[in-house]
Amino acid sequence: MADAIKVLVVDDHQVVRRGLRTFLEVQDDIEVVGEAADGAEGVQRAEELRPDVVLMDVKMPVMDGVEALRRLRELGNPARVLIVTSFTEQRTVVPALRAGAAGYVYKDVDPDALAGAIRSVHAGHILLQPEVAGALLSQEDTGLGQGRGTSLTDREREVLGLIADGRSNREIARALVLSEKTVKTHVSNILMKLDLADRTQAALWAVRHGAAG
Repeated sequence: MADAIKVLVVDDHQVVRRGLRTFLEVQDDIEVVGEAADGAEGVQRAEELRPDVVLMDVKMPVMDGVEALRRLRELGNPARVLIVTSFTEQRTVVPALRAGAAGYVYKDVDPDALAGAIRSVHAGHILLQPEVAGALLSQEDTGLGQGRGTSLTDREREVLGLIADGRSNREIARALVLSEKTVKTHVSNILMKLDLADRTQAALWAVRHGAAG
């Protein structure tokens, strides 16, 4: 499975890790390359194994999932992190996304949907279950969708739609035949006009307001 998506499972419950491994190992395009029982071990294993996708629980001993996300970001680890948890509270969702999670699903997610989520975040998309996105967008304290009402230019809307598709600045530049520097300027203007903090919030704004592709 040379081209298989390499997955690391990080969860403090052995039965959960075993269940995820058992299911994922029957997928033709997904390979579980390792497991970890807490965030600290997860960071270490992610550095050793260089997985494409990390399935990360939030509440764990030693180091929780949010701190593990921050550590992976600090280390420059390229793995896409998909949060898989039973915790649905706003105070859990927002920090995980702000720490760099590429997606957020619940542990009762349908197995086939989980495989689809892994493929989606591996492809560069931001993925949230509808109820998670709804809860996140409804909270005034996140700042999501609470922009200043300044209208975006047509070009900025094009860039925003591609951000929502999970495209990098380089990919956006290639798609729109622009320089990467110009794209960075557009992204900065979008965040400023909509009063948003980062690309994840911009992608959620796009979904909420119909600007996504």
